[in-house]
Amino acid sequence: MGKNPGKTRPSAVATGIDRKPLYNEDAERGMLGCILLDSTKVLDFCVEKQIVPESFYIPAHQTIFQIAQNMSLENRPVDALTLADRLQTTGQLEEIGGAVYLDQLLHSVPTAAHAEYYIDIVRQNHLLRSIVNCARSAESECYNTEESADQLLGKVEQSFFDLSEHRHGSLRMWSDIVKSTMVTIDHILNAKTGISGIPTGYIDLDDKLMGLHRGDLIILAARPSMGKTSLAMNIAENIAMGNTSDGIVRPVGIFSLEMSQEQLVMRMLCSRAGISSHSLAKGFITPSDHAQLAQAADALTKAPIYLDDTSGLDILELRARARRMKKKYGIELFIIDYLQLLHAKDRRNDGRQQEIASISGSLKGMAKELNVPALVLSQLNRAPELRGEGKPRLADLRESGAIEQDADVVCLLRRPSRYEDKDKSENTEPYERGLSILEIAKQRNGPIGEIKFYFEETLTRFSDYQEDIHEALYAPSETEP
Repeated sequence: MGKNPGKTRPSAVATGIDRKPLYNEDAERGMLGCILLDSTKVLDFCVEKQIVPESFYIPAHQTIFQIAQNMSLENRPVDALTLADRLQTTGQLEEIGGAVYLDQLLHSVPTAAHAEYYIDIVRQNHLLRSIVNCARSAESECYNTEESADQLLGKVEQSFFDLSEHRHGSLRMWSDIVKSTMVTIDHILNAKTGISGIPTGYIDLDDKLMGLHRGDLIILAARPSMGKTSLAMNIAENIAMGNTSDGIVRPVGIFSLEMSQEQLVMRMLCSRAGISSHSLAKGFITPSDHAQLAQAADALTKAPIYLDDTSGLDILELRARARRMKKKYGIELFIIDYLQLLHAKDRRNDGRQQEIASISGSLKGMAKELNVPALVLSQLNRAPELRGEGKPRLADLRESGAIEQDADVVCLLRRPSRYEDKDKSENTEPYERGLSILEIAKQRNGPIGEIKFYFEETLTRFSDYQEDIHEALYAPSETEP
């Protein structure tokens, strides 16, 4: 008889008189036996099921699987003889129980037909041990961390979610992907809107982007006071109230790291009611204005908008909150205002540029993980002012070039009248002063170009720019001298 291979119990296994080790030795032996019988087929199953050496509980089995996997990658035949020879070469043959133990594994199963059954048992037990590991790690950090409970909860949620992602994997049959894509195409054709994503409520923007697409990271960048928060909130309102080409009401989640909930709601109420927030702040509103505000409040109350105004969020905590929000409310669009106010504690010592790079990558991961578009606001550096023209470029994205790399879409917002000298600005027609330009500077799956908006600054409201209409609206009357 061969030597009994070592069975040192890994730390992931729970201890206690009422707890059995989380493994099945017969399944592990059967799985290795199947590999020795039909290595090509069974090792392919292992790859699909994401089996790794640590999936085995018994150390000797980990070694055998690792060597078999290495030989397969080298296009070497794997059977009891070749495996024993390789283990002899690496000095591990006696450690696993000798050639006799490999022979025992070979004869532990009559056929490789049940390999998937054994693989699933091994995988399930490995997942259970991983859950125990995560729980133990969480317990240890609770007693030893200097982080807040909320931050720690975000990390723990992420670690358990990573286990879930690993469990599901990403492999899909090509035929299933093609069928799913055809369903999307049929939806586009039936809708007859030319929009494959979530419409924003703006005709020219939807025409250029074809809507906001699930899994996309969309960056809306501008210098301060250009209206990026206003545009994002207008889009949120349109989508949450069904003021779009398809008329569908969709839940929207907003993370406002700069403005409070009350400030944002006040801005949205005034915008919808057509009342200047400045006048309201001073108390200069008429009874008619008050009635309009009440009507706007009634409409906005019904909108499925969910707002979190926690400041100084760590990116892991934001992702955890977004995950919970998505699960509870079915969020179809996330808006984050704005990127540079987020933190990444694990990269804080690497410099701000690396920290921002980590944050942008994590935001892209969040969009893909939750299968929703993420509209993320971002600051630009001072380069547009220094150039004198006010027109931003991709290179002006503040603190990191990684933002451009991670983003699927980058939109740069500017207001030309902001950069005119005072004398010229005073002589500019009102409709021209309201001109805002959104440049689609990057679009991974579509064209780039510029879109015009009309921005009513006192109402913080963007609308589609129609030059003839706005000219007529602000043209002097015929009775004027």
